[in-house]
Amino acid sequence: MKGKVAVVTGAGKGIGEGYARGLSARGCRVVVADIDVSRGQQVAEALQKSGGEAMFAEVDIASEASAQALAEQVVERWGRIDYLVNNAALFGDMEFNSLLEVDLDYLRKVVDINLLGALVMTRAVVPHMPEGGAIVNQTSTAAWMHTDYYSLTKLGLNGLTTILARELGHRGIRVNAIAPGPTDTEALRSKVPDDYIQGMLSQMPLPRLGTPEDLCQAVAFLLSDEASWITGHVMNVDGGQLLRV
Repeated sequence: MKGKVAVVTGAGKGIGEGYARGLSARGCRVVVADIDVSRGQQVAEALQKSGGEAMFAEVDIASEASAQALAEQVVERWGRIDYLVNNAALFGDMEFNSLLEVDLDYLRKVVDINLLGALVMTRAVVPHMPEGGAIVNQTSTAAWMHTDYYSLTKLGLNGLTTILARELGHRGIRVNAIAPGPTDTEALRSKVPDDYIQGMLSQMPLPRLGTPEDLCQAVAFLLSDEASWITGHVMNVDGGQLLRV
């Protein structure tokens, strides 16, 4: 993976920051893409101080113009984009209501970011992605829990992954996804009560919270040439939270 150019959205904190650090450690040139300028710049600077090649790029993944501008900025600097990790999403700051009660304008905003944002970024990046490129979408085990519109967007992202895998296969570009289980992040701690977290863990075969490092191992594999004959796959990385066949 050394020298490959990897765009990671939502890389200013949490799991996305973990992906940026992990891919940088594997020799990638990392684009820290985030709507939060301050946090994104801090992560990019930290990667540079650690000896990595990194740049910050501000992006609103719900905006086609913003995504296109990011792609052009990266290509101007490094000439191509080899990998895209569609990590950015609303979760920690989300409002939760039932589908019958949620304000439809707010629901459209969630769908624009959590589902269509991955498509917007893919459309912006793919023209600059050579054969052998790879995309990983971040879905969630929530996709199969059928509890709210966060679940709905992640279930849709699973479908988007398989359709894009079929559309982009002839170009030699692979599209996969990972579905994290409960992961120890600021967003999880702020959104989910501790007693609920402990209840989930007590029912899991590997009863601990995941870490960004756990997830990065899977993302790095799916991006790498070691997964050169894998596409359209959604990989659970969840400690056995959901056992599906």
